[in-house]
Amino acid sequence: MDAFLGLLGMLVLMAMGAPIFVALGATAMLMIFLEGRPLLDAAAHTVSGLNSATFLAVPFFVLAATFMQKGGIARIIIDAAETWVGHFRGGLALVAVIATTLFAAISGSSVVTAMAMGTFLIPAMVARNYDRPFALGLVGASGTMGILIPPSLSMILYGLISEQSVPRLFIAGVIPGLIQALLLGAWVVFYSRRKGYASGVRATREEFIRKNLRAVPAIAIPAFVFIGIYTGYTTVTESAGVAAIASVLIAVFVYREVSLREIMSMTAEGMKSASAVTFIVMFALLFAHWITGSGVPTKIVEFAIEADLKPWQFLLALNILMLILGMFLDAIAVMLIVTPIVLPVLAPLGIDPVHFGIVLIVNMEIAFLTPPIGLNLFVLSSIAKAPMSEAMRGMVPFVLIMAAFLILITYVPEITLWLPNRLMN
Repeated sequence: MDAFLGLLGMLVLMAMGAPIFVALGATAMLMIFLEGRPLLDAAAHTVSGLNSATFLAVPFFVLAATFMQKGGIARIIIDAAETWVGHFRGGLALVAVIATTLFAAISGSSVVTAMAMGTFLIPAMVARNYDRPFALGLVGASGTMGILIPPSLSMILYGLISEQSVPRLFIAGVIPGLIQALLLGAWVVFYSRRKGYASGVRATREEFIRKNLRAVPAIAIPAFVFIGIYTGYTTVTESAGVAAIASVLIAVFVYREVSLREIMSMTAEGMKSASAVTFIVMFALLFAHWITGSGVPTKIVEFAIEADLKPWQFLLALNILMLILGMFLDAIAVMLIVTPIVLPVLAPLGIDPVHFGIVLIVNMEIAFLTPPIGLNLFVLSSIAKAPMSEAMRGMVPFVLIMAAFLILITYVPEITLWLPNRLMN
């Protein structure tokens, strides 16, 4: 009972606007103290969790995303994608899906992807007479792929807390990410035909070659990360370091969107963001240590066994719970709260932790689109200078598509597990 009161207190703190790390850390330390457990053991557990080679990948990926966001990469990828599909009906909307998918493989963040792509795509779509709510919804939903398509910071955090293989999580997100892009693309084709959106101009052969060659250095970064990890030539951390260095060199010397004078200030900005992630992870590990020792996961396991819950029933209840939490809490907070509580239940029910990780991340994607906390809503309405009600209206069909996608990923685990099982067994 005390543990459930502690969880309730933490949710109240978050509802009052306390930062994630404060709510997690304050709750965990207070409850460990009240339960009479040694705080020194909790501190040792937390430090041990941070002392991980995998965790070193976080600041490198954050740094890479910072330089890619400011280095003109978004515009270059959009130009390349337009040479492929811009001449189709609703071509610019298809460009949004393809370009955002490619940028997601660089940024590792939903908000960064939505912000970078929305800055260019939403004004361009409105200028070509696309409905603004549709443009907002499309870029918002496409931007969520930043946490599903590897490399993903959310996958790294989940891997650290759940002690799962990050490379396996990365590769598990590939097919779901492509399916999400296909679903969004199919809706774009249908909606564009219904609304009669105009076709663009077909690129000349010279434009096609020039714009695609210009995009090669940017697209090469996630390709090198992916190949390096799965051929065994580099670890996740080494690949992150290579990505960080390459992003700096490409932004400064290839695209020349960043000056030498700006390198230090942008590096400091990236390290500031990485420090915030470090605090969150540190207190999430402390929270996981408390929740594991509190007996809450054991009680949930006992309840699941006594109630003879089937895996599909448990996952259905969990999805509903996470969707509700995602409306009122930050998506990262939902992951950090749910993961340590649910993990011990997975094995007795025969649920693969990697499959659950992807289900959790798809829930987080939907949380980025749903009010009142959905960050992509705020980011895109600010970029487009549109009222929040308009952004929310534009998100409705895409939230329904994402809900159908969530059901598919939840109940067809082979979509998630086939590729990692084939490549990594």
